Amino acid sequence: MIDESRLEEVVRTYEELTSRLADPETAKDYEEFKRLSKKRAEIEPLVQAIQRYEATKSELADAREMIHTESDEEMKAFLRDEIARLENQLSELEEEIKILLIGTDPRDTRNVIIEIRAGTGGEEASLFASDLFRMYTRYAERQRWNVEVLSESESDMGGYKEVIFEVKGKNVYSKMKYESGVHRVQRVPETESQGRIHTSTATVAVLPEAEEVDVHIDPKDLKIDTFRSSGAGGQHVNVTDSAVRITHLPTGIVVSCQQERSQIQNREKALMILRTRLYEHELRRQQEEIARQRKQQVGTGERSEKIRTYNFPQNRVTDHRIGLTLYNLEAILDGEIDELIEALAAHERAEKLKQAI
Repeated sequence: MIDESRLEEVVRTYEELTSRLADPETAKDYEEFKRLSKKRAEIEPLVQAIQRYEATKSELADAREMIHTESDEEMKAFLRDEIARLENQLSELEEEIKILLIGTDPRDTRNVIIEIRAGTGGEEASLFASDLFRMYTRYAERQRWNVEVLSESESDMGGYKEVIFEVKGKNVYSKMKYESGVHRVQRVPETESQGRIHTSTATVAVLPEAEEVDVHIDPKDLKIDTFRSSGAGGQHVNVTDSAVRITHLPTGIVVSCQQERSQIQNREKALMILRTRLYEHELRRQQEEIARQRKQQVGTGERSEKIRTYNFPQNRVTDHRIGLTLYNLEAILDGEIDELIEALAAHERAEKLKQAI
């Protein structure tokens, strides 16, 4: 059954938004008008479905009332058919409304900043972090997204201790949000002479990119340091203090960037990373207040979670959140992760639908 009071609340909200948009004072504030228009457009399909649902419910009530007073058998047969049709239509509209009530995450359309860090396993963990970075960049290529490395720290054998990169494109967060958590690899390292299987991990954090309107940063809360960029040597060594480290004093969050030769460009990128981390920090604070509900969701993003295992000897990838196992590890590490993401998205929709019901 659908919660009728919830439907009434949605319609009431839509009418209030329509009224505010018709107000000449609202039209004077472009940003506010734009925000309200977007909000109304988001719930309009739901309101239209509710209107069809209410109209069908009214028709059904009329048909049921008429059949009790009708004496003509032919007319009664017609009304029985009509009642069956309306009942079926009402059931379909209920399902449509339940799905629309789930809604979409407003962050789904955003670009993301992805942070991959080597976990347990030493050098092998760093190599695995590099494998994950390649997997995501290959997937981004297939989606026609753009990838830009913001910060990186390489290991001795060419892996990554840490790599932070931005992914820009259409609806990036809607697909990449399921990747947050601990990824585990089981394989025989190149340095292992006796052929023993080692288990290593890497953490992945997928952060929806914050817009300037999301987070206000007071310059007085920032401690900005500059230092000399590190590099491989030779002609690419930067002899000026172009690298930037920013500390957000209220939260203790520290970010640094040294990818660009210009201190100004590094500062801008560091501020972008900081803004995104502060946005995520605030979201986490809010989510902790509704932790009970959050446990029911897919991919909460806690880095302590072991979300997926990549087993090389068995050519197997298992996503532990939904119990899905695929035997095409090589293709997955080459960026073919659509099946995993689609299965996780379907599971999330099903869980949200249960809550909506």
